[in-house]
Amino acid sequence: MELRLAFGITLLLGWLFSPVAVAAQQAANVARIGWLGFGVPSARPEDFLQGLRELGYVEGRNVVIEYRSAEGKLEQLPTLAAELVSLKVDVIVAQSTAAALAAKQATQAIPIVFGAVSDPVGTGLVASFARPGGNVTGSSFFAPELVGKSMELLKQVLPGLSRVAILWQPPAFAEAQGKALLTAADVAAQTLRVRLQVVAAGGPDDFDRAFSEMTRGRAEALAVLTSATFPMGRRRLVDLAAKNRRPAIYPFREDVEAGGLMSYGPNVSDLFRRAATYVDKILKGAKPADLPVEQPTKFELLVNLKTAKALGLTIPRSVLERADQVIE
Repeated sequence: MELRLAFGITLLLGWLFSPVAVAAQQAANVARIGWLGFGVPSARPEDFLQGLRELGYVEGRNVVIEYRSAEGKLEQLPTLAAELVSLKVDVIVAQSTAAALAAKQATQAIPIVFGAVSDPVGTGLVASFARPGGNVTGSSFFAPELVGKSMELLKQVLPGLSRVAILWQPPAFAEAQGKALLTAADVAAQTLRVRLQVVAAGGPDDFDRAFSEMTRGRAEALAVLTSATFPMGRRRLVDLAAKNRRPAIYPFREDVEAGGLMSYGPNVSDLFRRAATYVDKILKGAKPADLPVEQPTKFELLVNLKTAKALGLTIPRSVLERADQVIE
């Protein structure tokens, strides 16, 4: 009896440490993550990957990522989300609001983490910031006060500013959120004593018309609000602002790197690194319903002195000292 027991233990230990068993155990420890992207350059998976690496995840070793991108085509998101669900990934990371909504429609079982969305409550992604409920959570960059800060910066650069336009994409915001943004812009305009012109654009195809409206409205400067599709036409938007000699402030650093005058907004890279923290917690057993939605804590100001010079502007020292980065 004892000989048979010892022999059985020996066989078991031999199997446990055999190459096949080790491979099986390693496979079981590999996390499978689905990345659902819309294709907006402002939100790169590299930031998310950096966050994973900081937490000890190495792609190809203990984590496998299935990448899917709609390349700017909204209608493709549902199909791509369904593909990730069929692959039985452990978590889906959604790059944008549209991607998160498509993922939520595709599954109520697989956890979903959004990297940066504007209004998770208003769009129905979560029940509340504190208690998301369901299988979705993540980080939001919605902050109505940003439009006021942007207009304030324009006024500092252009002390004589009397008319300012804001360019926004109404479908990118829920009704309550859009109202909050416009109210914040109106309050800022009154405080700064400037006349406000609100210009709507459905996407990059409307940029030329939008600038024609600004010209008719005699707007002297422009504040661009965050949008789902504006970044797809970033270069066109920056070029039109230069052509019309209209100083503009944008929501993302990439806009300034592309030649825009200034940008002020949340650090999107940080938000996507934070998404990795959510994924890590979920892989370790946490439920999305119990993980509060985070709001941005890091905001950055970028200034492009090349563009300022081309526009004949001198950026005040007070603005330059506040800037996180100055492009010369």
